[in-house]
Amino acid sequence: MNVNNAVTAIASSTGDISSNGNGTSAADEAEILPHDIPRSVLIGRPLLIFTSCFVSICVFLFGYDQGYFSSIIVNPYFKEEFDNPSSVQIGTVVAILEIGALITSLSLTLVAEKLGRRKTTRLGSLLFSIGGIIQTGSTNLTVLGVGRFISGMGVGFLSGTAPTYMIEISSPELRGFLGCVQFTGNILGYSSSIWLDYFCSYIESNMSFRIPLASQAFFGFVLFFGSFVLVESPRWLLEHDHDEEGLVVIADLFANGQVHNEEALTEFKNIKENVLVGRLEGKLNFLQTIRRYPRRIFIACSAQMFAQLNGINVISYYAPLVFEHAGWVGRDALKMTGLNSLIYLLSTLIPWKLSESWGRRPLLMLGGLGMGISLVLISINAYMKNSVMVVIFVSVYNSLFGISWGPIGWLIGPEVLPNKARSSGSSLATATNWICNFIVGQSAPILLEKISWRLYLIHAVSCFTSFTVVYWVYPETKGLSLEEMDSIFNDSTSSRHPSFASSTTSTPVFDLEQRVGGISANVSTNSTPLLPTMDDSIDVEIPSLKSIHKFKTDDSKSIRSFKSWMG
Repeated sequence: MNVNNAVTAIASSTGDISSNGNGTSAADEAEILPHDIPRSVLIGRPLLIFTSCFVSICVFLFGYDQGYFSSIIVNPYFKEEFDNPSSVQIGTVVAILEIGALITSLSLTLVAEKLGRRKTTRLGSLLFSIGGIIQTGSTNLTVLGVGRFISGMGVGFLSGTAPTYMIEISSPELRGFLGCVQFTGNILGYSSSIWLDYFCSYIESNMSFRIPLASQAFFGFVLFFGSFVLVESPRWLLEHDHDEEGLVVIADLFANGQVHNEEALTEFKNIKENVLVGRLEGKLNFLQTIRRYPRRIFIACSAQMFAQLNGINVISYYAPLVFEHAGWVGRDALKMTGLNSLIYLLSTLIPWKLSESWGRRPLLMLGGLGMGISLVLISINAYMKNSVMVVIFVSVYNSLFGISWGPIGWLIGPEVLPNKARSSGSSLATATNWICNFIVGQSAPILLEKISWRLYLIHAVSCFTSFTVVYWVYPETKGLSLEEMDSIFNDSTSSRHPSFASSTTSTPVFDLEQRVGGISANVSTNSTPLLPTMDDSIDVEIPSLKSIHKFKTDDSKSIRSFKSWMG
């Protein structure tokens, strides 16, 4: 009997009325049929796309924050209001956001695992909005810096949670596409803020920079209230024994809301097995995660490191300054930055398809090599004061980043990390991002002033190095489920118990005992033993139709309910 038949048998059985062990009779179970389960409002691909688009607001806020400040720092009313800040002061105010983000990214393991992906998103958006309000009312650099620090704390939560969230709700064939869509949201935020700054530059007062500052809070509150309608990550739900809701979310995402569907039950089983084995092995702290999965952690962290050291934030944070150094002045520098951002935005559409057809490795290598060459040409033309060619090659550079290290750098880290180490590994990777981001943000305006065109050559070296590292170290991950990712690594993972990690015997076939409302179904599975028990089996309890029906009809039981969130 397969899993689907086992559930159907429970739904239709009317014979045995003995207790099933939890106080519910078989007759009671028989009262609930699959069509009695209330359907969710959104299911299947519409639910996945809706969730993906809304989660993309997380990275929209990050991109928006990068863009608006790059233009504000050349605003004459801003300079007058804040007493013509020096390049060191500008670098500090820009980079203080990364310090806030670094702090919260390091705490992400505890926060995201305790609260879940949605509540962490809600907390991040609230901090981002509070920081925006403080910045809007600031009258000196100290208060402005405090506001950016608090916004940075929000960005740290959002930037670390969004990729993991997206990875955990996506199917293997859509994971690359949705990850790239998410990055497009980031650049849409960047471009939107640039053009808002440009149009506000025509306002002849300090409102020309305070309106962009205030708009942060608006977008933050949109995400805050929108998070109340998002589904939770099914992997987090099963990790925390919200099995009914976990199965409902899996069915809504992958089986058109049919909780008795065999595909949904198989996915539930695979994730829950991974969770149970992970519990047997115990939790991993940062050091244990690094020791256990050194190659995976290196890939996740180096992807974030190269994404920053390859020079993108020299352009993102300081594009108007870059164009001013190249000969464009005042509002023309803002216009060139805006046009560049549109080309950048369009380039992010390319990997929507190529991330799955070409794969991750080719895009990263193309980006590393092409970006390095572009930076060399930017340096040469900046030295020769050829302003038109600087704009062209900055656009080429941004486009190459938009199809490679931008989207894939955020995607590949959570992809390669096993379920039990995804929070801690993502936290380390995100912290790496913000450390490198801080270094670039703090040093770029000073180096632009001191060494000018030579700065681009430094980042070109990083680009060529990233090409080499990807070629020798990074695996191809397209088309693999998160649970199948272990097949491309030699480390011991949560899908195989350590005592069997060194086994050289052929892969055996074993019986996995499925408990569905008191009825056992033996499922033959080609896999290595999951647990070191006498019968090489693991007991996965699948929620009964009755318990799912009760969950769907009793909102107070749901962790999606308003009461549970506010209580």
